Amino acid sequence: MIVVAEDHDDIRYVLQRSLERAGHRVVTAADGAAALAAVRLHCPDLVVTDIDMPYLSGLDLCRAIRADDDLRHIPVVVASGSLVPGDERASAAGASATLLKPFVPAQLLALVTALLPRAAADGVS
Repeated sequence: MIVVAEDHDDIRYVLQRSLERAGHRVVTAADGAAALAAVRLHCPDLVVTDIDMPYLSGLDLCRAIRADDDLRHIPVVVASGSLVPGDERASAAGASATLLKPFVPAQLLALVTALLPRAAADGVS
C-alpha cells in the first residue's frame, strides 16, 4: 500500500489513479498532518509526498517518519516543483528519492518499482 500526500486535488487524483492502474492500493491525504496519521495507521510500503503542504510540510513528514522506530524503514519519495537538481533538502530530511515536478506518471512508477523491492528486502510487505 502507498500513502500519497498532496494538497492539490487534481495532482493527488492523477497520482492515485496512476498508482492504482499499476496495481497498487493507495490511501490519500490532502495535508501533511493527515498524511502522518495515515502512515501511522496503515504502515504503508511507500510514501509519496509533495514538499509544500499545509499543517506539515513534506520534509517535516519525512523527518517524522524517520524519527519513528516503527516507520523509519518506509521509503519516502518527495515530489516538488521547488526542488532543483542538487538540492539537498529532501535527502537531508531522509527522503529515499525525489521527483521533480512536472513529471509524467511513468517517472513516478519507475521510482515506485525501484523502491518497493528495497522495502520488501527491509521487511516490508
